[in-house]
Amino acid sequence: MADRSDSSCVHKVGFPPRRSLATDFTRGLKETFFADDPLRPYKDQPRSKQLALGLRFLFPALEWGRDYNLSRLKGDIVAGLTIASLCIPQDIGYAKLANMDPQYGLYSSFVPPLIYAAMGSSRDIAIGPVAVVSLLLGALLQTEFDPVTQKEEYRRLAFTATFFAGVTQAALGFVRLGFLIDFLSHAAIVGFMGGAAITIALQQLKGFLGIKKFTKNTDVVSVMRSVWGSVEHGWNWQTMLIGSAFLAFLLAAKYIGKKKQQQLFWVPAIAPLISVILATFSVYITRADKHGVQIVKKIEKGINPSSVDHIRFAGSFAAKGFRIGVVAGMVALTEAAAIGRTFAAMKDYQLDGDKEMVALGTMNMLGSMTSCYVTTGSFSRSAVNYMAGCETTVSNVVMSLVVMLTLLVLTPLFEYTPNAILSSIIISAVLALIDYEAAHLIWKVDRFDFMACMGAFFGVVFTSVEIGLLVAVSISLAKILLQVTRPRTALLGNLPGTMIYRNVEQYPEAIRVPGVLVVRVDSAIYFSNSNDVKERILRWLRDEEEQQKANDLPRVDFLIIDMSPVTDVDTSGIHALKELHKSLQNREVQLGIANPGAVVVEKLRLAEFIELIGQEKLFLTVGEAVIGCAPKVSDDV
Repeated sequence: MADRSDSSCVHKVGFPPRRSLATDFTRGLKETFFADDPLRPYKDQPRSKQLALGLRFLFPALEWGRDYNLSRLKGDIVAGLTIASLCIPQDIGYAKLANMDPQYGLYSSFVPPLIYAAMGSSRDIAIGPVAVVSLLLGALLQTEFDPVTQKEEYRRLAFTATFFAGVTQAALGFVRLGFLIDFLSHAAIVGFMGGAAITIALQQLKGFLGIKKFTKNTDVVSVMRSVWGSVEHGWNWQTMLIGSAFLAFLLAAKYIGKKKQQQLFWVPAIAPLISVILATFSVYITRADKHGVQIVKKIEKGINPSSVDHIRFAGSFAAKGFRIGVVAGMVALTEAAAIGRTFAAMKDYQLDGDKEMVALGTMNMLGSMTSCYVTTGSFSRSAVNYMAGCETTVSNVVMSLVVMLTLLVLTPLFEYTPNAILSSIIISAVLALIDYEAAHLIWKVDRFDFMACMGAFFGVVFTSVEIGLLVAVSISLAKILLQVTRPRTALLGNLPGTMIYRNVEQYPEAIRVPGVLVVRVDSAIYFSNSNDVKERILRWLRDEEEQQKANDLPRVDFLIIDMSPVTDVDTSGIHALKELHKSLQNREVQLGIANPGAVVVEKLRLAEFIELIGQEKLFLTVGEAVIGCAPKVSDDV
C-alpha cells in the first residue's frame, strides 16, 4: 500500500451552513415538487410576456405552431390518415369491451384528440380508447349496473367515472404528484398488460365463435367453462370462418409490417379497415346475418351529443363514479406515461409529465361531457403514428376529422359488419401487449421483479382485471417496503496499492485490515430500518470476532461505518447509532464514521452524536478513517 502515515494529509469533514426552519422547509418543498423550477422563465418578465408564456405552457400548440410549415403538415396528414384507418374499426370493437354501443368508441376518438392536440406535449401519442382501459372500465361498471337491462344507468355511471378519471389525472398534474404512478413498477406493468391481453383475447371468443350466451366474468376458468359449455349448440361455423380467415390476414399483415417497418409500416395499419370493408361486404351480399352471423347493426349517425346531464356530482352515483374513475384514470395515466416516455426518448425531446397529466385530465373531463368514455394514449396507434412520420399533434386532429366524417356520413355502412371481424381485430391488436422478451429479461435480472410480474399476470388471468391491478400495486409496494426495511450492508476491504475500499464479495482481492472492521450501509437510515441496520452491523462484528478467535488473529479494535450511500437519517436512525455506539463501548471497540453527506452530518451534529463519539472519529474517506483510527496497523497492510 502507498505511504499514508502522514496524518497531515487527512482531510476534515465539512459541515453545511446552518439554515432556518423556514429555509429548510422551502428548500425541501422545492426539491420534491418543483425540482425543474417551472417559474424560472417568468422571472423579471413584463406582465404581457408572462401571460404569453403561461398560455404557451397550457397550450404547447402555441409554441410549436409558430414554426409550423407545409412540410410538417404533409407528414401529419399522412400519419393522421394512417392512424384513422386503424382507429375506426378498433374504436367500434373497444366500445364493446366497455359494454357501450359502437358509436361511443367513435365519439371517444373525435373530441379527446382535439383537446390533446392543443394541450399535450407529446408529438407522437395517438389518443383514443384502448383495450385495457376499456375492459377495466367495463368490468368495474357492470358490477354496479347491468349494461343490457340498465343501459341508461350504466351509461350515466360511465360518463361520471370518466369525469372523475379526468379530475384525478388533472389534479395529480396540478399538484405535481405525477411520481405516484411510478409506484407501479415496470415488472408489474409487463405482467398486468400481458394478463389483460390474455383476458381481452379470451373475451373475444364470444364474437369469434358466435356464442350468444356468455359469462360476464373475466377470469379464464369462467370464460373457458362458458366457451366449452356452448360447443354443441352455441358455436356458429360461418362466424368462425369469418373470424379465422381475417385473423390470419391481420396477423400476416402485422408480420409483413414488422419485417419491413420502414417501407411497409402502413400494411398492418390499414389491414383492419380493409378487413372490415371486405367482411361487411361479404355478409351483406350473402346475408350471412340470416344464418346466425351476429352483426353490429345500427350505429347512431351524427357527432357527439352532450352528456353533461348524465354526469352526477353528488350522491351514490358520484361516489361510485369517483371510485371507478380513480382506478381507470390511474391505469390510463400509467399507459400514456409509458408511451410518451418511449417515443420522447426515441426522438430525443423532453416530455413534461405533469403537463401531460393536466392535458389528459382536461381531455377526459371535457370528453365526459360529450359522450366519451376514458381515453388515453394507444401504443399500437402511437407506433403507427411514429412510423408514418408524424411531426406534431396535428396528426391527432387529422384523425379526429376523419372520425367526424365517419360519424356524419359513413356509419350506416357498418350496419352489416360482423362481430367476428371486430373480435379478430381486437385479438390481433392485444397480442402485442404480451411482451415475452421483457418477461424473460426480468427473470434473468431480478427474480423478485419476476414474482411481481407473474403475480400481476396470474391475478388478472385467474381472478379479474381489478384484482390483478391490486396485486400489481401490492407487490410493487411490498418490494419498496422490503428494500427500505431491509437495506443491504457490505463488508469492505482495501484494494492493494490504493486507498480504495470495496465490497470483499465483489472484489475478492480486497484485503481486510487486521483489527479494523469496515462496514458500508447502502441506504438511508430511517425508523423503518434503523434497528435492522444496527443488528446487521453487530452481526458483522460477531462473525468477525468468531473468525478471529478460531484463527488466533488480533481482535477488532475499530469499527468504521462508510456512510457514503446514506442520503438521510432520522431521529430513530440516530437513536440506533447511539445504541450501536453503546454496544461497541461494552466490547471496547471504537466507532468511526466515514464520508457522511451534508444532510446526515448536520443531523448528527444537532443530535450531539458527533460530540458523543468525538470529532476526531469523523473522516472524509474510509482510507483516512483507517489511517486515523489505526495508523500502525494500516501501514502494515
